[in-house]
Amino acid sequence: MKKTILLMCLSIFLGFQLKAQEASVSGRVTDKATGEGIPGVNIQIQGQAIGTVTDIEGRYSFSVPSESVLVFSFIGYLSQSVPVKNKTIIDVVLEEDLVALEGVVVTGYQTERKKDITGAVSVVDVDEMKKQAVANPMKALQGRVAGMYITGNGSPSSPSTVRIRGIGTLNNNDPLYIIDGVPTKAGMHELNPADIASIQVLKDASAASIYGSRAANGVIIITTKKGKEAHLVMNANAYTSISGYTTRREMLDTEGYGKALWQANINNGTDPNSNSVQYFFDWGINPDSQQPELYNVLVPEYLDEARTMKSSNTDWFEEISRIGVLQNYDLSISNGTENGNYLLSLGYFDNKGVINTSSFNRLSVRLNTDYHLLKDKLTIGQNLSITKTNEVAAAPMNEAMQALPIIPVHTVNGGWGGPVGGMNDRQNPVRVLEDNKQNDYDFLRLFGNLYVDLQITPSLKFRSNMGLDFGNYTSRRYRKRYQSGYLNNPVNRLESSQSQNLKLTWSNTLDYHFYTGKHRLDVLAGTELYQENFSTFWASREDFVIEDDDFMYLDAGTGIKDNGGSGAQHVLLSYFARANYSFADKYLASATIRYDGSSRFGQNNRFGTFPAFSLGWRLSEENLIKENLEFIDDLKLRFGWGMTGNQEIDNNAIYNLYVTDYANTAYDINANKSGVLPSGYKLIQNANPDLRWEASTMTNLGLDFELFGQKLYGSLEGFVRKTSDILLLPPYIGTLGEGGNQWVNGASMENRGFELSLGNRSQLGKELSLTLDANVSTYRNKITFLPDEVVNAYGGNGMDDNILGRPINSFYGYVADGLFRNQSEVDAHAGQNGKGLGRIRYKDLNGDDVINDLDRTWIGSPHPDFTGGINAALTYKNFDFSFFLQGVFGIDVVNDFKYSTDFWSVSETGSNKGERLLDAWSPSNPNSDIPAISLIDSNWEGRFSTYFIENGSYVKLRNLQVGYSLSEEVCQRIGLSYLRLYLGGDNLAILMKSKSFTGVDPENPGFGYPNPTMGTAGVNIKF
Repeated sequence: MKKTILLMCLSIFLGFQLKAQEASVSGRVTDKATGEGIPGVNIQIQGQAIGTVTDIEGRYSFSVPSESVLVFSFIGYLSQSVPVKNKTIIDVVLEEDLVALEGVVVTGYQTERKKDITGAVSVVDVDEMKKQAVANPMKALQGRVAGMYITGNGSPSSPSTVRIRGIGTLNNNDPLYIIDGVPTKAGMHELNPADIASIQVLKDASAASIYGSRAANGVIIITTKKGKEAHLVMNANAYTSISGYTTRREMLDTEGYGKALWQANINNGTDPNSNSVQYFFDWGINPDSQQPELYNVLVPEYLDEARTMKSSNTDWFEEISRIGVLQNYDLSISNGTENGNYLLSLGYFDNKGVINTSSFNRLSVRLNTDYHLLKDKLTIGQNLSITKTNEVAAAPMNEAMQALPIIPVHTVNGGWGGPVGGMNDRQNPVRVLEDNKQNDYDFLRLFGNLYVDLQITPSLKFRSNMGLDFGNYTSRRYRKRYQSGYLNNPVNRLESSQSQNLKLTWSNTLDYHFYTGKHRLDVLAGTELYQENFSTFWASREDFVIEDDDFMYLDAGTGIKDNGGSGAQHVLLSYFARANYSFADKYLASATIRYDGSSRFGQNNRFGTFPAFSLGWRLSEENLIKENLEFIDDLKLRFGWGMTGNQEIDNNAIYNLYVTDYANTAYDINANKSGVLPSGYKLIQNANPDLRWEASTMTNLGLDFELFGQKLYGSLEGFVRKTSDILLLPPYIGTLGEGGNQWVNGASMENRGFELSLGNRSQLGKELSLTLDANVSTYRNKITFLPDEVVNAYGGNGMDDNILGRPINSFYGYVADGLFRNQSEVDAHAGQNGKGLGRIRYKDLNGDDVINDLDRTWIGSPHPDFTGGINAALTYKNFDFSFFLQGVFGIDVVNDFKYSTDFWSVSETGSNKGERLLDAWSPSNPNSDIPAISLIDSNWEGRFSTYFIENGSYVKLRNLQVGYSLSEEVCQRIGLSYLRLYLGGDNLAILMKSKSFTGVDPENPGFGYPNPTMGTAGVNIKF
């Protein structure tokens, strides 16, 4: 009895205590991007089944224990956990979650739930990508997707080379892009990044084989924005950037060039004052050391006899450079009702690069609409973009490096400075830029689709999609008259060209859904017809009296005329089907087959069949894990296998080709170039009606995971890709005579790789959140088979040492083993013509005591060991901060600059050299690793060797941005829905590079357009 009374009292006491600790909490949940309330948000006490949902305005109110933690979650948004801690008002801002389990992903002619995907598919964070100020959205993906390696330079149009899971063929390795259901292989710089809503990368065959013949190199699916059912929304975004060099190649100035010239003559025992570039040296023999000593470098006042070119000290890199200015403006208007929606966007992008006169300009217009008819059973829509681009390409890096600094930019009377007798024939790079600034192109592109969706039954839908990709290219390029030193062109010339490319894609699909109990079945079947028509025409004329844009048209010339043109057609016909099955959201399966026919193959092998399948097992749905490992939100094991095809060869690869050969088969005895004489034909290619599809087979094993309330997420992938029957055009021996060229199938290649992606979402406080995303990937490439006729065409010694078993494009050459530093080293070394003190020593690899071709070996690979990236985004109250690091590790690059900067005579003796040459080896500088200066390359140091191969590893701060968003209350007062101001920058610093790399930028080690540092200021506004 006493125990019962005691328990009752204790229960009453605890009840009062619990009652006292409860609190009434209310607030509002809003969308971070729009500031609008989100209805239907689930709010639950962590660890309990108690909760509520928000109303139509995103508001909520209920009683909770004061020490509890509230979890706010909604499909498509990142969940948030907020401790109550006696607070009575808790407002929460949710951010869109692009990787949510229930999110919908476009994977090929259809959409899938992310948790049902069994192939290797990466979803791009588009918002982070858009923080980079680049014309080409693919350049902004550099380092952001595991398994996707992107290279490029700093040209205003942001050219990019994209490789998904390495190089898989000896032909075109570009991926296939699908933009709103329309395929394309190029022109991504013509797509306005602001129009992009989502990007998915299909990396393995089980995911990409639905696209068959064009999917061998991976598929990138891009979906553009649409209007949403809500109210009229207007978005305006604007930013401007300035760019410039951070580092650059340092070349010799006028005095430095003279010092190096003097040393080269001294080292060769010749009189320095007998040089051909008009230098005079005051020098003598040091009485103490008995060594030559330079007292003064003298140059004439004028370089030419007419006394028009004063000797100068020209920094040619400085003369061709400027501060680059970029401007970007985007405006979009969208609206939607239950009967349809629309989005209209305008974009203007203009980038004036860091090289004078170089520029890229894009004007884009997009209209996306859809209309719902017959009680939503019929939808008619279209996505159409019109872009006009203009580009002036300019990158005279080689001329700027090799032009002598003693030459002035201009003569005293305003003409062009240039070389005089005895100097090299390098053009004045400033003149090259100025005289070619009008040589641009205009490109008009219409790209889009018109589609019809018919919901035949609740489970069956028919879709017909007509895609259009039309391009019209025009250019007028003319070569002006000029006089630049002894270089001159007395006859000007104009060339006008125009080409048109029309690509039509018509696809029809039936999509069937069957859901009952634990079973989900999706079946897709369809056909697709693709047709491409290309034609081009050009004409030229010489001798124009006036060099002016308004005058220089073909009919204004008086000299020689010429013209030419060509055309081609390509057709693909495809049949495909796909089935996806899910049992209890636990066991997943997918199967695909595509049957492709290409006009590039003959009747014998016109069609190819490409099957694929994949399996998935959501381990997190097993009771053993669900009941014992609560920290696991999702754990999925995937396996996929599939085949994809490749037909990226010439349209006429299967035919006998004959061409006119006017010069050799007809004789114009009057030399009037009238073209009236009949021309014979000659065979230049043999037909191959048995040419067949190149095929890639890929096996993929993956693991996806989301842990700790989706705070930690990621995936691991391992793959093997084997390509066989690679299409190639082998060289042929001369005894075959005319027409020895013939396309054949014959090579095989293999890639093996591993990818890891990791992400973390952390709520570090009420108003502080952190998101981290990282990825690392690697692959190993090797050639596994080559026909005998081409086995030595890809490197090697031409006999027994070839590229088989090695990566494609591997480097083959000599091994440089430092410099000869004393006479005993010279005497002890193998026979090497030209060896001597300060000269490069090459390894005697075969031990025959002679340095020759047999001492070459494989000395490097252009494939990186690892690539990766790290993106961090931090938000605190109204501030946001993000940075992105991108790195490449274990890659060998060829530093072409060394040929001209480290030697006096390897490339040629008359060009300018690098400042490094002043630190070359000499008896007084015996520890230098730069060979002694010499007028003659007697040691043949221009041979391809490890001296020119360097470690191109780097880590770059690719992007950094800080922003501030006005509060909702302030925005409302000024009549806006959203306003964000930001500052940022791209390519801000090279945080790490190999000590062995002697160049400027390991990402761009050659003569390409430099990668500038860019600072950006911008604003995002929503009305």
